[in-house]
Amino acid sequence: MLPNPLPRILVVTGIMASGKSTVAQALAERLPKAVHLRGDVFRRMIVSGRLEVTPDLPVEAMHQLELRHRLAATVAAEYAAAGFTVAWQDVILGPTLGRVAGLLQGRDAGVVVLCPSPGVVTEREAGRAKTGYGAWTPEDLDRGLRADTPRIGLWLDSSGLTVEETVDAVVARADETRQGLG
Repeated sequence: MLPNPLPRILVVTGIMASGKSTVAQALAERLPKAVHLRGDVFRRMIVSGRLEVTPDLPVEAMHQLELRHRLAATVAAEYAAAGFTVAWQDVILGPTLGRVAGLLQGRDAGVVVLCPSPGVVTEREAGRAKTGYGAWTPEDLDRGLRADTPRIGLWLDSSGLTVEETVDAVVARADETRQGLG
């Protein structure tokens, strides 16, 4: 176990198959009192009327995405208030990352953006049981990530890193995760 130099709430984001779930879980397992908050659980709770985020982004899909982020931020804050470190993992890209950072303002929070190369993401996606890509390609999402996402927190190219090395880098660079978060 490592001492906990991390923010109480750490958002782990990146494109699909960038390693968010695996890294958030491994990070939480290293800490003495931690939660792996999977933001997607709030999307899956919607039994009827759920709209998926697609390239045309219907207004209602955006409302559901914003609701999902507000719920996750509230749950993360409650766990943090109870003394847990929260590794909140979700796909949060583009200007949405800035809005999520706003939801965490005034809290001990940080952001890690996992940004392995599109080629590495394509390899990882091919080796997964679940598939995340359909309307987009890894190249499409990577382009959008790099062009439209605010440069807050720690941006980490994990292309050549193992899960353990990625977690080591996040822990070692914990102060950088807080950059740009008011």
